[in-house]
Amino acid sequence: MQLTKCKMAKFSRRSNDAVQWFMNELTSRIVAETGIPSDRFHLGKIILQSFKDDPDFVMMIDGATGESITYGETLERSVRCAIAFKNMGLETGDVIILMAPSHVDLSIPFYAAFYLGIIIAAVDRTLGVTELRNCFNVDKPKVVFCQSEKAPDIQLALNDLEMDTKIITFDKGDYLCSFSEFLEEYGDETPTEDFKPNDFDPEEAIALLVATSGTTGLPKAAAVTHKNLIITNPHLWSRHFNFPTPTRLALVGSPLQWLTAIMQFITCPIVKITRLQTSLQLTPEHAYHLINTYRPTFTVLSPTFITTLIKPGNRDQCDFTCFEQIYLAGSAVPPELVDEINAISPETEVVNAYGMSELTSIGFNVDYPPPGSCGKPLGCFEYRLINVQNNEDVLEPNVLGELWVKGPGIFKEYYNNPEATAEVFAEDRWFKTGDTFYRDDNWNYFFVERIKLLLKYKSFQISPVEVEGVIRQHPGVLDVAVTGIPDPECGDLPVACVVPRPGYEVTAQDIKDLVQESLSDAKQLRGGVIFVTEIPMTASTKVHRRKLKEMALQVERE
Repeated sequence: MQLTKCKMAKFSRRSNDAVQWFMNELTSRIVAETGIPSDRFHLGKIILQSFKDDPDFVMMIDGATGESITYGETLERSVRCAIAFKNMGLETGDVIILMAPSHVDLSIPFYAAFYLGIIIAAVDRTLGVTELRNCFNVDKPKVVFCQSEKAPDIQLALNDLEMDTKIITFDKGDYLCSFSEFLEEYGDETPTEDFKPNDFDPEEAIALLVATSGTTGLPKAAAVTHKNLIITNPHLWSRHFNFPTPTRLALVGSPLQWLTAIMQFITCPIVKITRLQTSLQLTPEHAYHLINTYRPTFTVLSPTFITTLIKPGNRDQCDFTCFEQIYLAGSAVPPELVDEINAISPETEVVNAYGMSELTSIGFNVDYPPPGSCGKPLGCFEYRLINVQNNEDVLEPNVLGELWVKGPGIFKEYYNNPEATAEVFAEDRWFKTGDTFYRDDNWNYFFVERIKLLLKYKSFQISPVEVEGVIRQHPGVLDVAVTGIPDPECGDLPVACVVPRPGYEVTAQDIKDLVQESLSDAKQLRGGVIFVTEIPMTASTKVHRRKLKEMALQVERE
């Protein structure tokens, strides 16, 4: 069989150990200098050495302003910030909070904290006072970095908790300590080359508190160690051969509190990839500007957001052919979406990536799996599928089960939440993902549904993803999300929230008829159909399931 140029380009990228060889060489130099074997997992020392290795390399670009910063500039400023942290009395294990746009300054305390073993909690900057109070009550931060406009809400939340936490603003506000004033007050003249990171056990030391999705209840913070991140995150680049700089420019499409951004904030400085981020909200129009102007070669986006970007009539504003890889993550990936992206940009490899905060990175080897699959097992994890009815292992292919995962990359705990931690870990620290999967005969794994999102109609379970897959087959449907409204007798009544495709006529009855022809009686759209201009999304561009349900309850259904 003769392969096209497009397929040849894609198939030249195979999973290999090149990134591990690169990491081994880098960390071996660090251990040789310090004499501490565990430093091969010390994020702070690894990133510090990476900055020293190539001071002129551009670390990141703020696409909203055009500002950029090199490794050398980041090194100098982050070391100065780390010295200021020390002088103000912060110690390994203390918590700082970052809640600001992705501007140039955001990276400075982020990397400085890694040097010292200070824990970073990146928090959604749109949270209200009550939500901030819940967050601060768990994280117990010593310092909060923010923009001045958010400081009053932060102060109110801290006052309610009677916490003596310092607020530092990246910009200047009345009666507030700005970032530059903080560096002036607590910094000193220690030369950068004389700075030494703190020594600590990277297997136990928490690096980050990663927000888990809070759309169905109170959010939790997954405590992720330095070793967790160094074990798992290089696998993001396991299908590249050229190190350093396996790809030129990585577009960060989500705010720092989400894993999709964290993975790139951590790995890009280490493997030497320039990071493109923005201090503005990533609207479709702004995304078009960033892509057309800077021509990024890699990104991680949600299926919902990329569906909006490639909407007919709008997508002609943007040239997507610059991308070598687009990772789709955060929710189920319809095979039709992959086909549509490939039609627009044939030489772009589109990857169906499964990951979650508790896994600290991607969960599977994405080496050309069959359509709809997340890939095969990664070497850093063990996997089980468990029958949730009897808690026994599912040993046969093509049978549904809850995915359980184990390994050194699994998060440590839910921070200050032992009850939630105990609930998700089975004996011998098997982590229960809460996600339904099945595997085929070749050990390709397929994501089916989030167990908690399953709807229950009478004695039947309904997968929103399954119903969405049927509705997407209609040529007049651009996007769809299915939720449920409560019914006292039946449980959940499925509701389809549909974004019509421009230029097509589609009615609620058309959608209902399609579902009726395709699915059993229990899965019919008894809650109705709603036509919307867009699907509500979280800050990380996932489907916002709570807002979706609120919409279904408030909007007139057909």
